[in-house]
Amino acid sequence: MAMRNAHSSVPDSRRGQRARRAAVALVCALGFGPWVLGLDTAVRAQQPNFMTGFSQPQGPPSSLKPEQLKSVSFRQRLNEKLPLDTMFKDEYGREVALGKYFAGTRPVILAFVYYKCPMLCTQVMNGISASLRALPFVAGQDFDVVLVSFDPSDTPSAALEKKRQHLEYWRSENSSGAWHFLTGDAASIARATDAAGFTYQWDSVTGQFAHVSGVLVTTPDGTLARYFYGVEYSPKELRMALVESGKGHVGSAIDELLLYCYHYDPTSGRYGASVQNLLRVGGVLTLAAMATFFVMMRRRDLRSPLEGRV
Repeated sequence: MAMRNAHSSVPDSRRGQRARRAAVALVCALGFGPWVLGLDTAVRAQQPNFMTGFSQPQGPPSSLKPEQLKSVSFRQRLNEKLPLDTMFKDEYGREVALGKYFAGTRPVILAFVYYKCPMLCTQVMNGISASLRALPFVAGQDFDVVLVSFDPSDTPSAALEKKRQHLEYWRSENSSGAWHFLTGDAASIARATDAAGFTYQWDSVTGQFAHVSGVLVTTPDGTLARYFYGVEYSPKELRMALVESGKGHVGSAIDELLLYCYHYDPTSGRYGASVQNLLRVGGVLTLAAMATFFVMMRRRDLRSPLEGRV
């Protein structure tokens, strides 16, 4: 009986060892499994298939710029003027000069898009509207929005439909008069885009234009003042750009203070804090607080003897 128990304990101990090994293997698999799997996948991707003899093709590295984007850019040409005599058609088919929207009364948000764009251009317009929702300014009174199509095949009817869809989506039909959707021929488009530093290229493979997304803010007379890249635009920075470009016609004392404390960085296309000006403002506010405290304490001290006599 003792011998039987001794023999039976051996398999039990082996089973315990196997269980511990399985647990260790499970922990290792959980901790290093993804890394090993990724390494194994990479190795197998480089080796030929043992049945067919063919190697799996590898895609280009993520750092490599796509061929269709090598010749497109959106370079800042600050303080240069748009060709205001360039002729376009508005969304109603009327012949208009670009200068009609730069009459010297208010700044302009300008974007180059095309109305048959399946995604990116719509995102640019949505980015503008999303930022404007957070601003205290009124479209048509404090600024205008001008969209210029760089596709010569775009028509005024396509522009009108795009305008209707966009304003309806954002429930901004009441600001229709502040949004202008322009189309033009290849020569007019080239003049305007070249002046703004905007280049693009038709990609026959995808059937779309390759281009960079972004918007500009111009002064009321059509001078290029600020560039913002991407499809989302900081309301604070857009607000400061409108104030700065409007030269006092837009904004309040608070906006002017913000503009004093932040400076536009052309290299990044963003507004950054001016540490020196922030320190100055902080020092002035500190002195003002101290002076207010001193005056209040002085008045209290003067009232105390009189209150004691009463």
